[in-house]
Amino acid sequence: MKLNAALPALVATLLVVATQLAAAAGSQQLAVGYYNAKKCGGVEPIVRDEVYKALNADRSKGAALVRLFFHDCWVKGCDGSVLLDASPKNPYPEKAAGSNIGLRGFDVIDRIKSRLESVYPGVVSCSDILAFAARDATRYLSDGHIDYAVPSGRRDAVVSRAKDADDTLPGSTFSFADLKKNFAKKSFDVEELVVLSGAHSIGSAHYPSFKDRLGAAPAAAGEIDGRYQAALRNAVARDRSRLVANDIRDESYAFKKDAGYPMVAGGYGRRDYLNNTYYHNALDNRVLFRSDWALRTDGFALGKLKEYRDKPMEWDSDFADAMVKLSKLPGEGKDFEIRKKCSAVNNPAGGHY
Repeated sequence: MKLNAALPALVATLLVVATQLAAAAGSQQLAVGYYNAKKCGGVEPIVRDEVYKALNADRSKGAALVRLFFHDCWVKGCDGSVLLDASPKNPYPEKAAGSNIGLRGFDVIDRIKSRLESVYPGVVSCSDILAFAARDATRYLSDGHIDYAVPSGRRDAVVSRAKDADDTLPGSTFSFADLKKNFAKKSFDVEELVVLSGAHSIGSAHYPSFKDRLGAAPAAAGEIDGRYQAALRNAVARDRSRLVANDIRDESYAFKKDAGYPMVAGGYGRRDYLNNTYYHNALDNRVLFRSDWALRTDGFALGKLKEYRDKPMEWDSDFADAMVKLSKLPGEGKDFEIRKKCSAVNNPAGGHY
């Protein structure tokens, strides 16, 4: 009798808790076709059109959009917080973080947002735009071999802090144990760590991200191919501001010749082609970051490196699945909105940003 009498109060309490949890996650109810259901069927085609225009003009913007998406979602969920500019109230947003050095592609997102606002004002979140743009860039850079449906319905955060990015994003000097722990915090396993690392077949890096690889110790320990290391040293000795391709395939002919790179695997000369060449490079010790080499130090991870080297179609499929999972990391704040501009909150005078 007493238990039955208490049930209504218990149900009410559980409903309150569920409501609070939904609010804490930005009230996200993600669904594929979310905007179609809202009679806004032009959203994804508009995003795709603008992404393809941008990549036709500058293919490197594709890698920038994929990286931008990862750096957004890994820090307190997919909430568009990485897109916010500095403001008088917050001079150090995520963009200012040391771990976010070289982030690009903001101009593409801004153009997409401006066009969507002219058609569907106040409807499409910046965080959804970023998720769609990363998917479309992935499709473009892989020649359509990697494609997936993106669930949407996200809302945008009103908080962005550089410290959150620096405290959360995996570092280029991480050991395998560091990487495993970092990914586990987001409920990603070692296989997914290896899968997402394959995105280093596109993009480029600044000297501070790989300078630790240029000393005598890494070469002596067999952590980096000697000729590849020499080519890196020569490249940055001439200009430390020079960007170095994540994938040796995308370097100059002279660089690859100096590095002893076999001019065959992956179609050399094709820049920013999202495929499995990363795994060939990893097993040949021609990867740019120590964190990439570190995957070889774990037996299971090493096995996955070999598997994806030998089975490119399997990697295509697994990478698509990992990107979908990444897109579902929920925003962790309490207050969300749909921004009118992706670089600023709707109420700059408010108390959050």
